[in-house]
Amino acid sequence: MMKPVILTVDDDPQVLQAVAKDLRQQYGDRFRIMRADSGKTALETLEKLKLRNETVALFLADQRMPQMSGVEFLEKGLEMYPNAKRALLTAYADTDAAINAINKTQVDYYLMKPWDPPQEKLFPVIDDLIDDWMAHFRPPFEGIRVIGNRWSPDSHQVKDFLARNQVPYEWLDIESSEEAQKLVEYADCDHLNLPLVLFSDGSSLLQPQNVQLAEKIGLQTQADKPFYDLIIVGGGPAGLAAAVYGASEGLRTLMIEKEAPGGQAGTSSRIENYLGFPVGLSGGDLARRAVTQARRFGVEILTPQEVQGIRVQDQYRIIQLKDGGEISCHALILALGVAWRRLNVPGIERLTGAGIYYGAAQTEARSCEGEEVYIIGAANSAGQGAMYFSKYASKVIILVRGDSLTKSMSQYLIDQIEATPNIEVKINTSVVKAKGETSLSELTLVNNLTDEQETVSASSLFIFIGAKPSTEWLDGVLEKDDRGFLLAGVDLKHNGSNRPKGWYLERDPFLLETNVPGVFAVGDVRHGSVKRVASGVGEGSICVQFVHNYLSKVL
Repeated sequence: MMKPVILTVDDDPQVLQAVAKDLRQQYGDRFRIMRADSGKTALETLEKLKLRNETVALFLADQRMPQMSGVEFLEKGLEMYPNAKRALLTAYADTDAAINAINKTQVDYYLMKPWDPPQEKLFPVIDDLIDDWMAHFRPPFEGIRVIGNRWSPDSHQVKDFLARNQVPYEWLDIESSEEAQKLVEYADCDHLNLPLVLFSDGSSLLQPQNVQLAEKIGLQTQADKPFYDLIIVGGGPAGLAAAVYGASEGLRTLMIEKEAPGGQAGTSSRIENYLGFPVGLSGGDLARRAVTQARRFGVEILTPQEVQGIRVQDQYRIIQLKDGGEISCHALILALGVAWRRLNVPGIERLTGAGIYYGAAQTEARSCEGEEVYIIGAANSAGQGAMYFSKYASKVIILVRGDSLTKSMSQYLIDQIEATPNIEVKINTSVVKAKGETSLSELTLVNNLTDEQETVSASSLFIFIGAKPSTEWLDGVLEKDDRGFLLAGVDLKHNGSNRPKGWYLERDPFLLETNVPGVFAVGDVRHGSVKRVASGVGEGSICVQFVHNYLSKVL
């Protein structure tokens, strides 16, 4: 934790130097002693301290200063740091002014000049003020602070990126937080250009893109080398498992993730049927553990970085990055996962990020405290989301298009939902319209059996309606089924042969190998895969064995 600040202000350089020297000698081990030669300079210093989220324990200001007296400075300093102790340095002739300041402007004490010896005339007073301050001091949050509007898609993007990359931050809503409004003013930022991200070094980013945030917080966005034995595209459970096993078995391994390690599973609030965790764990915990394990074995992880093309050159597989760069490898594993399927209903797209969210969006949970939350979906992800939001919302309403949850949700989740009093399940119900000016305000629901409609007030809607692969960029390179999932292994049969069209090797494709030798597909993006975390981890793990088999014939 950064040391709290003691700020002394005096326009006389000799007095300023002397008091700072005495304070540093006595308190420098516990406090940072700062000085300013005028009230104006001191206020500018305080603005910088506020932007760095530093704490001020004590102001010590000389009363007789031009432009701004000590009392005037302390009044303004009180607005910025209301919990700081305030002491006035004064000459004998200004005693009456000091006493009036104590009565009118909440000055805690006044000290006479000169203060020699400080052991008798300075330190006892400062000790008493600091002891009183320490008794009520609560250390501030020292990480990143995000200032924005709850209903801003840009603000949601920043919060979601930081949270999914395991970066702690403090959220300050410009509409409800006076502190946020003051910080925006100190940063000379227009309220209309939020979000504003403040860092502990005093720097800031306005409306940042994910890449800017990543570079600022120290994530790796560019590869260290031009060539790797194994490149894994996608950082979900399958990709992370492949990275751990590949690197642990001696392969120079690079994993590329376009958003955050953990993939869609990383947004899950609770996974309770994963082997070895009897009390369950969150998707974020699983991702954090896996990333730590992968890095321990030497895996390079690029986040956020996106792959937009593949080409084959002899025994090399070359990936083309969105930023124009290229990286080559001998073997490539595609663990692309899937994206939430979009709901094509009037009003949904316009209000996405402003009350309507895809997936768990755990960053919004605390904002929903005491409100009603609507969830669309009937699979495990929807059930896990409902259980999570039930801790904050006054009521959670699950909208199910079918006639029950049993067809697609695990029984343990159904039992939990039935036992949770503030969760209601509406079967045979769909959303047909969303309304709101700047944020969601109403939903129109329809009964799928009777066609009866009702309009309900709603400020938060979370959508879990299945998923689709984002594999359009692989057109013409890899074979896919009619829904875009990648074909691999025995699913590549062509005209009665086990070998796909254009296959040039004497052997059949390995179990998880695509129609391009040395390019593998694992996890949710693969045709016919079991859409479960454990299945993805299993496929990523065993795929490395096929990579070794492939490399043994190539190298």
